Amino acid sequence: MSLQKIYLDNASTTPLRSEVIKKIKESFQYAGNPSSTHSFGRATKAIIEKARKNIAKELAVSPAEIIFTSGGTEANNMILRGAIRNLGITQIVTSLIEHPSVLHTVQSLENEYGTMVSYVKLMPDGSVDLYHLKKLLSDFPSKEKILVSLMHINNEIGNILPLEEVAVLCQKYNAYFHSDMVQSIGHFQVNLSEIKIDFITASAHKFYGPKGVGFAFIRKDINISPLIFGGEQERGMRAGTEPLHNIVGLEQAFMISYQNLDKEREYIVQLKKYFVEEIVKYIPNVVFNGATEDVSYNIINIRLQTDPQKADIVLLYLDMKGIACSKGSACQSGSNQVSHVLKAFLSENHLKMTNLRFSFSIFNTKEEIDYTIQVLKEFVES
Repeated sequence: MSLQKIYLDNASTTPLRSEVIKKIKESFQYAGNPSSTHSFGRATKAIIEKARKNIAKELAVSPAEIIFTSGGTEANNMILRGAIRNLGITQIVTSLIEHPSVLHTVQSLENEYGTMVSYVKLMPDGSVDLYHLKKLLSDFPSKEKILVSLMHINNEIGNILPLEEVAVLCQKYNAYFHSDMVQSIGHFQVNLSEIKIDFITASAHKFYGPKGVGFAFIRKDINISPLIFGGEQERGMRAGTEPLHNIVGLEQAFMISYQNLDKEREYIVQLKKYFVEEIVKYIPNVVFNGATEDVSYNIINIRLQTDPQKADIVLLYLDMKGIACSKGSACQSGSNQVSHVLKAFLSENHLKMTNLRFSFSIFNTKEEIDYTIQVLKEFVES
């Protein structure tokens, strides 16, 4: 069989839609700086504001609450650091399965400002323990100012946080609520006029848009200072000339994703279901890491019962067979460290096994899954 090229690492980044590529190319004709007052600048500015308005409308928020950034990492840093500097936050509640852009920022704030950080316990399947979250919030003295930072969908195991329940808890205990929604925006419907979340973050390359652009949602009655200083772009919240091509690419990917949400979700749901059926059929004792319910439709994390020594070569083996997947977050894939997400709830013995994340997109097929299962079966039996 000729070498296949199969991309099953869509939680790291998705391919660009052809419509997005076309839109980005069209934007190159606009030469004006969005901050310039002449007609060239005004034309560019109008396109950016149209994108902001369309995104805000879908999320049921005000356009002024959407701040374009270079992606989720910058947006998370902007929000977390701004909350400490400007809101008087003394306590941060988060979890050990957050994205590194949250975990490392929180640790930095703890060192710089002496902010107290509490980590909510996890259930055996890696889900956030809401009873422990409630206990943490109820135990803080009333004078404390609290920020809860919990991601909506975990990027490695796909567990879904019940946003409404957490939002209600935060309101009850007067805590600010930040949710990293990088894995859910573009994939799940979210109405921010109904759910009281104070901050969210998103990144275009998770929903078939370009890399290097995303946005932060900051509720309009909350004032925080910028992370990057310079000009007055993005209402003074994010200095630097706006990248028009990336912003229109983000808008196009965002709008197409929500216009086709149900149809594309159903397609990927069936792919994932087929993957599960086939791997259970052909690979004995496979285990699924994470929750079995309330889990994202496009992410699956598996554990193969192999010799621990084989775990170190699995990605290389799959890559040589033309298959792209991962062991965890792309932001830490340059090291041989164990996934911090799996480490938070799996035993040492289970961590030594072959743990893999597969994540699907609209561009994947059942034929690709057939080949992938075949290669995994060969690996296990070799």
